[in-house]
Amino acid sequence: MLSWLLGAASGFARPKIDYHALAPEIILSVGICVVLIVDLFISESKKWLTATIAGVVLIASVIPIVTLAVIGDNTRSLFDGRYVVDEFSLIMKAMFLIIGYVVVLLSTNEIEEGGYYQGEYYVLLLSGVLGMVMMTSARDLVSVFVAFEFLSIPTYMLAAWRKRDTKSNEAGVKYFLLGAFASALMLYGMSLLYGVAHSTKLSDIGAAITVKGKLSGVEALAIVFIVAAFGFKVSAVPFHSWAPDTYQGAPTPVTAFLSVGSKAGGFVALVSMVYLAFPLAKDIWQPLMFVLATLTMTVGNVMALKQTNIVRMLAYSSISQGGFILMPFVVAGTKASETSLKTIVAYLLVYATTNLGAFAVVIAVTRKTRSGEISALGGMLTYAPGLTALMTLFFASLAGIPPFGGWFAKVSAFRAVLEAGTGYGYAIAVIGAVNTVIAFGYYGNIMREMWMKPAPDGDNSRVEVPPSIIAALGITGAGTLLLGILPHLVLRFGDLNDLVHTGALGK
Repeated sequence: MLSWLLGAASGFARPKIDYHALAPEIILSVGICVVLIVDLFISESKKWLTATIAGVVLIASVIPIVTLAVIGDNTRSLFDGRYVVDEFSLIMKAMFLIIGYVVVLLSTNEIEEGGYYQGEYYVLLLSGVLGMVMMTSARDLVSVFVAFEFLSIPTYMLAAWRKRDTKSNEAGVKYFLLGAFASALMLYGMSLLYGVAHSTKLSDIGAAITVKGKLSGVEALAIVFIVAAFGFKVSAVPFHSWAPDTYQGAPTPVTAFLSVGSKAGGFVALVSMVYLAFPLAKDIWQPLMFVLATLTMTVGNVMALKQTNIVRMLAYSSISQGGFILMPFVVAGTKASETSLKTIVAYLLVYATTNLGAFAVVIAVTRKTRSGEISALGGMLTYAPGLTALMTLFFASLAGIPPFGGWFAKVSAFRAVLEAGTGYGYAIAVIGAVNTVIAFGYYGNIMREMWMKPAPDGDNSRVEVPPSIIAALGITGAGTLLLGILPHLVLRFGDLNDLVHTGALGK
């Protein structure tokens, strides 16, 4: 009996773990524990250390990503292909870590001066970043769901961080309730996929989901549920109702994190599902993506025109930008599949740097004006010429004006949909062109307010900008300029043939 047990035990294969590939996740996990422990044992006067530790952890997590990229291994597959580190995941991991670092810079003075609990804030922020990093490598329904919840649950609490502010409480509750509903939709859709494919692995599901045969209705329902769930995360219309109130009620650094990091995490998950889980079912998701892209960019732009609050305007701007990012998804199942994936990656990189920069300027200016109204930006050219120039740069980029990063992102999106040569592609290109013109209306209005209008209260005293926000503005401003002047850098990042050819979209 003993010999049989020993023989049986020796027959079990021990999973091979690539610690180098998992190093970013490991560093983040250890960093979360360190921040939590340090916060428990240091005095209130030294709580600022938690922000420093969080920043160091995020920068340290980038190091193994660089070494993995330099080594040049095409793909590192772990746990029977359920967790994959490839070029796509590496560039997305780096982007999420840099987003987290910039948000830490934006949060430092805001959290300290607001008197909020600092340690818990940075624990939740790092946990959300860990969920994003995990999402980039998830190639299994279970790991996708775990990463999705790891990203979502901390952001629910961050949205309600101002515990004595009714708007912040409303933002957190609304975000949580709608987020829980979206998670339920996603889980139900995933259960249907598992029931049809008898596997949780995305590549196995991709081979089984063809929307043909007696289970075609079940497969179509599963796809609709999953797209709707991730549509909530990227605040696509009509799943966007949480975004404006949540963005306005949450602390501004949290709003920046939600508008960039959380949204990008949803798009990364959507890429994995479309390219790997149901590439053969484009007859279902392609018209769905067309409708979502059209509604999202149009409704976001029209509603942004009506806003008088800068954060609320940026919320609807963020919704509209999500519609432009959805444009390449419309042609993902065509001969332009590879171009569309490159465009999605490029747009996410440009959008992240530009939108974070805009929020950094808002944080810096509202320290003086104590108002979120667009009219309060009057006179900025007089008392803050540097911030005025940077805000003009960021809004010009969001509007797609050369030579800033946004123009390249939008041109790439139009090139992808036109390259497909389909009716959907031509139609979404026309709709996108009209919306690009509409978007300049509200971006131009803010530029006019800053450059031409006087300060509403007559106060032209200089704005005191903390060093951390100056650093954040330096990173985002340089990124916006660099990605516009040297777009080939982004194109290199978008060389993601492995992900395309893993599914059926590249065939």
